[in-house]
Amino acid sequence: MKEKYRQILKKSFSIPREESIQKNIKTFSPSEKMLFFFLVGIFVLSALFILSNINKLFLVEVPAHGGSFVEGIIGSPRFINPLLSNSDTDRDLTALVYSGLLKATPEGELIEDLAESYTISEDGFIYDFTLKSNISFHDGTPVTADDVVFTVGKAQDPRLKSTKRASWDGITVEKVSERQIRFILKQPYGPFLENATLGILPKHIWVKAGTEQFSFSKFNNEPIGSGPYKIKKIKYNSGGTPESYEFESFGKYALGEPPISNIKIIFYSSESNLIEGYKKGEVEGINSISPDKLGELEKMGVRIERSPLPRIFAVFFNQNEAQVFANKEVRRALDMALDKKKIVQEVLGGYGTNIDGPIPPSVLKQSKEKIRGQKTINPADRKDFAIEILEDNGWEFNEELKVWEKKTKKEESYLRFSLSTSDTPELKAAAEIIVEEWRNLGADVTLKVFEAGDLNQNIIRPRKYDALLFGEIISRELDLFAFWHSSQRNDPGLNIALYANITADKLLEEARTATNRNVMIDNYRKFEDEVDADVPAVFVYSPDFIYITPKNIKSLELGAVTTPSERFLNIHEWYIETDKVWNFFEN
Repeated sequence: MKEKYRQILKKSFSIPREESIQKNIKTFSPSEKMLFFFLVGIFVLSALFILSNINKLFLVEVPAHGGSFVEGIIGSPRFINPLLSNSDTDRDLTALVYSGLLKATPEGELIEDLAESYTISEDGFIYDFTLKSNISFHDGTPVTADDVVFTVGKAQDPRLKSTKRASWDGITVEKVSERQIRFILKQPYGPFLENATLGILPKHIWVKAGTEQFSFSKFNNEPIGSGPYKIKKIKYNSGGTPESYEFESFGKYALGEPPISNIKIIFYSSESNLIEGYKKGEVEGINSISPDKLGELEKMGVRIERSPLPRIFAVFFNQNEAQVFANKEVRRALDMALDKKKIVQEVLGGYGTNIDGPIPPSVLKQSKEKIRGQKTINPADRKDFAIEILEDNGWEFNEELKVWEKKTKKEESYLRFSLSTSDTPELKAAAEIIVEEWRNLGADVTLKVFEAGDLNQNIIRPRKYDALLFGEIISRELDLFAFWHSSQRNDPGLNIALYANITADKLLEEARTATNRNVMIDNYRKFEDEVDADVPAVFVYSPDFIYITPKNIKSLELGAVTTPSERFLNIHEWYIETDKVWNFFEN
C-alpha cells in the first residue's frame, strides 16, 4: 500500500521532462508560442528582480582598502620626531608615522594603541602598561618595553632639549618585562595618561645616534615608527629640501591597517601659495586657513570641517603696571562694554565662539550663564550697563578730557592705559575693535603692536604691559596650573594676568592631582566662579580649527583638536573605497 501511494505522489508532482516540454511546445500555434515565451521572460525577469531586492536587504556598505588623497601644508619638515617636533608641519607628519601606548580619540577619550592594557595604583603614584603582542615598527622590528624606556629617557635628557621634557620631568620609568613598563610619579597627577600618547622611537635605530647627534640624524627626515602610515617616497628639490612625502598604509598597525592606501603631503612656502595650489587641483585638502581667505573658498562649494580649538584669547590686566586696574569696577565695566560677538564675526568670519571664562567651551562646557556674560545682556545695552557700573563706584566722565576719572582724598585716577598685542593679522584686527569699543565707552586707550618675538621676549616675559591681548593653548588634559596659579606669576610661569587668589590656588592644585575626572571638573567649576568674581581678564573668544578636505573621504571626525595635527586622530578609520557585503559578514 505504501509503495502504491509513493508511485501516485511521484506521478502527481513530477517535473515534466525537457522532451515532453519541447513536444508540447511544438503543438502551439505561432501566436501561442510567442505568448508562451513572453510569459516565461516575464517570469524570469520578475524572479531576478525579487532576488536582487532581497539581496539588497542583506547588503551593507563597508570600508574597503584602496584610494588616496593629496594634502597641502605650509612649511617644510625638519624634525619628524615626537621628541623634537616643534612646528605644525613636523607634528602633522609625526602623527602619521608614530604611535604611542595610548591614542586620543576625536571624542577626547584615550584608548589603547600600542598598549594592550594599563592599571593605576589606588594612590595614583604608579601606572603599569602592558604592550600588545606582535606589534612592530615599519622595518619589521618588534616594539618592546626597551623602546618605551629609551624614548622616555631621551625625553627627560636635558641635553636633548626635547619639547616633551616638561611632561616627563621627575617621572621614573622601569622595564618590568619585554611587554611591561612601569611609570612612578613623585605625586599624583590626574592628566598623566596624556603623556602615554607620546610616539615611541625604535631604540635599535636611535641608540646609534647618541644625544649630541640626535637632532642631526637622517631619521628625523626619514622616520621609522609604528604608526598608521609609513614613508613610501620623498621628493626633494634641487637644494635638497623636501617638496613632498608619499605614505602608504602600514599593514601591521596596532589598531589595524588604515583603509586609505596612500597619502601624499605637498609643502608650500606660504598661505597664498597653498590656496593657489588648492584652486589648481594640486592638492585636495588644506587646513588652518585664515578666516578672511575662506569667503572665496566657500563660494566654490568646498567641504569645510570645523572644530572648536581649546584656546582662549583674552585681555589680561597687569595691575602692577597700570594701577587703574586695581579697581574691580573698571575691569568689570571694560568686560561689559566689549562686543565679543562682533570680533568673532568680523575677525574670525564666524569661525569661533565668544567666551566669558578661562576654559574653552570645547573642553569644559559652560554649566550656567555668567552674570557678566555677553549671552545675558542685550548688545544694545552693553555700554549703558558699563557706564552704570562706573558711576555706581564713584567714576565721573570728564567732558573736557573725554575720559572717565575718579577722585579721592588721596589721589585722582583716570581710565587711561595701553593695550599690547602681536602683529599677527588676527590679533591686530581684534585689538583694533577692542580699542574702538573701549574708547567709545570713554577710556583713553593706546594700542601697541609688537612683532611676535619682540612681544614675547621684551613685553610678556618681563611683564611690561598694562593690558595684553594674547592667547593660551589649553591642552586636552586641562591643566590650568601654569596659567593661573599664583606661583606662576613670574617668567617662565604663564600667569600673565598676575592672578593671585588663595582659594583658586587650592582648587587648581586639587584639580591637577585628581585621578577622578568628575572631581577634577568640579574643582574647575569652582575655579571658574573665583575668576568670574575677580575679573583678572576680559575673555574674548575661542577660535575654530578649519579643515578643507576631500568630499569623498568618509568617517572623518575632528572632535576636539588641540593642534592641527590632531585632525589625523582617527585617520586609521578614514576610507574612500567601499565594498558591499551581507550584513552577517560585516564583522
